[in-house]
Amino acid sequence: MRTYPQKPRNRFNTVIEPEIVDRVKQMVLCARNIVITCHVSPDGDALGSSTALCAVLGALGKDACIVTADCPPKTLMFLPGVRDIVSSTRNPERAHELISNADLVFCLDFNDLKRVDRLGEAFEKAQAWRIVIDHHTAPLIECEVLISHPEVSSTSALLYIFLWQAGWARYLNRSSAACIYTGMMTDTGNFAYNSNDPDLYLIIHDLLRKGIDKDNLYKLVHNNATQSGIRLNGYAQFRTEYLSNGRVALIMLNQDNLRDFGYSKGDTEGLVNIPLTIPDVQWSIYMREDSDDLVKISMRSKGEFPVNMVCEKEFGGGGHINASGGEFHGPLIEALSVILEVIPKYENLLV
Repeated sequence: MRTYPQKPRNRFNTVIEPEIVDRVKQMVLCARNIVITCHVSPDGDALGSSTALCAVLGALGKDACIVTADCPPKTLMFLPGVRDIVSSTRNPERAHELISNADLVFCLDFNDLKRVDRLGEAFEKAQAWRIVIDHHTAPLIECEVLISHPEVSSTSALLYIFLWQAGWARYLNRSSAACIYTGMMTDTGNFAYNSNDPDLYLIIHDLLRKGIDKDNLYKLVHNNATQSGIRLNGYAQFRTEYLSNGRVALIMLNQDNLRDFGYSKGDTEGLVNIPLTIPDVQWSIYMREDSDDLVKISMRSKGEFPVNMVCEKEFGGGGHINASGGEFHGPLIEALSVILEVIPKYENLLV
């Protein structure tokens, strides 16, 4: 087998302060019942980092489980360990029991307990220590240990760096390595943005040596459309409005649209990215009316346009500079009125 020279790992060894790494290791070794949680409507990064960490903790002989506010999307059910997740939607009593009995909680890929939705109060009341591993800006969670690095492209990549520094990367096998790669891939749009750090590809190198099939993982994530989903996405694209001289794309789907096309969770994953393939479009907005009083909002952008700032200030959400989300409590027609007032406030940031 051909061998390649190894790059020194100085970067990996200094990303997280060694004292913090040692403290987390001691907390894990002392813990008996460990709960891992991530944000509501978990994406590939949230689930990838959670399932990978759960597998590593299991390899260390620890009793660990994943508890989430809602069910994982069907598009990510292929991830090893996802089917073992305890969701509050399906089993609220078991979810609350696990949280109340935990003595250590890992909060992955979110920066505010509001992001765990209905489970926020349970985690607030829990007597467990909290460790936060996240790459979003402005963390608000009270915790014993905070590992916050917004400069890292995904929580999955940050988790790998922690595992490397802790000496626990050796416990990653092919399955758990696939979880980390999936999180890295999905949070960078298949390495299309936030992915210029060369050390990111050192991680991929290591994951490939664990035996992952990156090509198949891409197919599992992206080549899983349904006929109804294709029709719904086509309908949404046909009705997309282009504002601000074609620099802003606005996609809207109401409850009737979702019902007519037999919408299932995950059917419109990636829809918000499509208008950005038009050179002039810099800001894409997708609003989906889930109920009479809840509209889910997703935003994507190019360059330096900060959709995370828009979502945080206007819709109680957040995320990354080029990929963020939030919510509006009310019907879609009211959400539309608000968004039409919001767009002019940020037009000066468009190129």
